Amino acid sequence: MDNLLSIVTFTPLIAAMILALFLRGDDEAAQRNAKWLALGATTFTFLVSIFILTGFDPEDTGFQFVEEREWLLGLQYKMGVDGISVLFVMLTTFLMPLVVAACWDVTHRVKDYMIALLVLETLMIGVFCALDLILFYLFFEAGLIPMFLIIGIWGGKDRIYASFKFFLYTLLGSVLMLIAMIAMYVDAGTTDIPTLLAHNFSSTPLDVLGVTVPGGMQTLLWLAFFASFAVKMPMWPVHTWLPDAHVQAPTAGSVVLAAILLKMGGYGFLRFSLPMFPVGSELLGPLVLWLSVIAIVYTSLVAMMQEDMKKLIAYSSVAHMGFVTMGIFAANQQGIDGAIFQMISHGFVSGALFLCVGVIYDRMHTREIDAYGGLVNRMPAYAAVFMLFTMANVGLPGTSGFVGEFLTLIGVFQVSTVIGVIATTGVILSACYALWLYRRVVFGDLIKESLRSITDMTGRERAIFAPLVFFTILLGVYPSLITDIIGPSVADLVGGYEQAAAQFEASRAVAAAE
Repeated sequence: MDNLLSIVTFTPLIAAMILALFLRGDDEAAQRNAKWLALGATTFTFLVSIFILTGFDPEDTGFQFVEEREWLLGLQYKMGVDGISVLFVMLTTFLMPLVVAACWDVTHRVKDYMIALLVLETLMIGVFCALDLILFYLFFEAGLIPMFLIIGIWGGKDRIYASFKFFLYTLLGSVLMLIAMIAMYVDAGTTDIPTLLAHNFSSTPLDVLGVTVPGGMQTLLWLAFFASFAVKMPMWPVHTWLPDAHVQAPTAGSVVLAAILLKMGGYGFLRFSLPMFPVGSELLGPLVLWLSVIAIVYTSLVAMMQEDMKKLIAYSSVAHMGFVTMGIFAANQQGIDGAIFQMISHGFVSGALFLCVGVIYDRMHTREIDAYGGLVNRMPAYAAVFMLFTMANVGLPGTSGFVGEFLTLIGVFQVSTVIGVIATTGVILSACYALWLYRRVVFGDLIKESLRSITDMTGRERAIFAPLVFFTILLGVYPSLITDIIGPSVADLVGGYEQAAAQFEASRAVAAAE
């Protein structure tokens, strides 16, 4: 089918426009219609995206379903997916109907809420499909706006502070990326991403303000992109916006933020940093590995000290993203396979954990861990679901969380035994904070009077969790569903990276000999 990617990308936006233009009023009927339209649009988008997955050829390492045409003011509209990006498109389209269903009890400005979620879905899918620098940047940056509004309008009591912190952190990081994109256009004469992937940016050392920069232009471009993607992940030490954003965001906002938006940083590293600037990645890769391992250990320790469930899970996300960046910059097959698998798995698991918090928050209106205890006595189904995703978050074998962490660690051990050993302690620390949280919330006697009337999950809530449970277990026992799709594209990426790095090392050796 022609224009399949455009249909998947812009269907939610069209639904948002219909909501904005034709739905009037804010009575109960109008709210219900807004929710059903949003659910229908996101479900249709997911069903259409299945055709992309079924028609995708993993053995073809190039871009598929490519659409190309002239756009506004002579700019290029070009979309396509490869083995690295197609699964992120699927993750986005799969999760958004569940996110809309999780908002069913929202009563404040429902139409606006649904519009924000639908626009956000279009922008997120666009990031993973864009094959033009300008188009990528527009999607990448515009995604800030609906998330800023979701946190700022439907968030908690400190929502204004959290939303502005989120916006400013991510926007300022991306200013350097925009400058780098302009420099890339000047050097290569194109904004076409496939062409840029084949372009050899200069690695000749440059003198900048009296300082010799090894790797030259590649290193400078790498640093500019790193500034944006590191904040987006987020990496330590630019992670401080994430816990505030999660705590203040409504449940749907937290799910989207953790499950999809954070993955844009990792995707950016895979699409730009490694293949376009291999010399910069080779020179600065060790720095990223150490920042990643610090993030894993430090944020795991911080998570153990939290009294707010959402903040604990937010710090857990930073630690898990540390495994992702570590695997990416191990720059080998196992490391990158593990990083991508970890991102997909984290999308299911972290999204589910924030939904778990949302279930009891909707009933008790508090996220304080001390306010709970003994929930298994009143909510056995909830306790079972929460246990599964807690175990997946820890990386229990048989769940998707294990596969990503295991592959990542295999990749890292090939590069540095010391970093691998330190990172492995993060698995132990994750078990400490995750099981500590679960024990305090779910186990024990039901002694708090306020909890005696709490009810177990409704049918709608069980229906939301069912597909997340299914895929968390399925990917844990059958990981080749992911690795078979990403494997050839990752092998092609690693091969090109190793060739460029070897050429650079050879040129440095020749220069040193002279």
